[in-house]
Amino acid sequence: MKLSVLDQSPIAEGSTAGDALRNTIDLARWAEQLGYRRYWLAEHHGTPGLADASPEVMVGPVAAATSRLHVGTGGVMLPHYSPLKVAETFSMLSALFPGRIDLGLGRAAGTSAGIAYALQRDRRQPAPDDFHEQLLELLGYLENRGPSTGPFRQTASIHFESPEPWLLGSSAQSGIWAAEMGLSYVFADFINPNGEAIAEYYREHFQPSARLQAPRVGVAIWAICAGTDEEAQRLASSMRMLMLMLYRGRLIPVPSVETALAFLANEGVAAETLPVGRRIMVGTPEKVRSMIEEVAKDYGAEEVFVVNIMHEHAARKRSYELIAKAFELA
Repeated sequence: MKLSVLDQSPIAEGSTAGDALRNTIDLARWAEQLGYRRYWLAEHHGTPGLADASPEVMVGPVAAATSRLHVGTGGVMLPHYSPLKVAETFSMLSALFPGRIDLGLGRAAGTSAGIAYALQRDRRQPAPDDFHEQLLELLGYLENRGPSTGPFRQTASIHFESPEPWLLGSSAQSGIWAAEMGLSYVFADFINPNGEAIAEYYREHFQPSARLQAPRVGVAIWAICAGTDEEAQRLASSMRMLMLMLYRGRLIPVPSVETALAFLANEGVAAETLPVGRRIMVGTPEKVRSMIEEVAKDYGAEEVFVVNIMHEHAARKRSYELIAKAFELA
């Protein structure tokens, strides 16, 4: 089983977005040393807790700071963008870093409805729900078979360097389209911990394509690791508070452990159960490895993308280090 990193570039309370982005580059270098395979950047808009609104901007610096990692997005929220522009951007990145660029694509807004509307170029009406058509158009560009007639016919003469396309999702529809189009698929268990049946559908209905001959499943999970269960739970408190405040409509930077512990103590329930509806793997290296292996088996996943949010950058690095050592990564 391969291990990879999905980084949301958390902004710690008392720090800046620039600090968070520099931490992302530092963590990528560390992940490469530890033996992780991929390093993906997530897209989020309009939040003081997560810095990366444009993962395509970060792919180049992360790839330049490393030499072996496959670097990509987890993912580009395609409904906000022109498929041609996305194809051009990732074609450039693939030309600069041949064989190392992944284009992970998502359908979600990655933000509130209001900010999603603000991201639109044309505000005269809501954007259409045409992700399927967008995806087909984008794949056509990446395969250098752009339309030869109609308003987009000139794109047929453009040669695109092709990144490796993946589809990410947390609902059944993403699995259906990934199978239909012969794409690699990553299920976001850290958003919806009930995707095993969707991954199974994808495998059973996968249609081989020129880019991929057999189904390939990844799963993205929350995991926070420390030397003891108690310390891991303590470190996880920052993320638990951040998520609870998000659910309540209050967007904040990642709180310190001390702030989060005081907040959670007043919730009236065990902190380990929060936030409700999310699966978080917290504990010692041996415990976290066992939980990761169990989830990977349930999904039939050959690759696991580890997500975590903590206040202290050093603790994040240590968590990834302990997990890497538990799996004996090279």
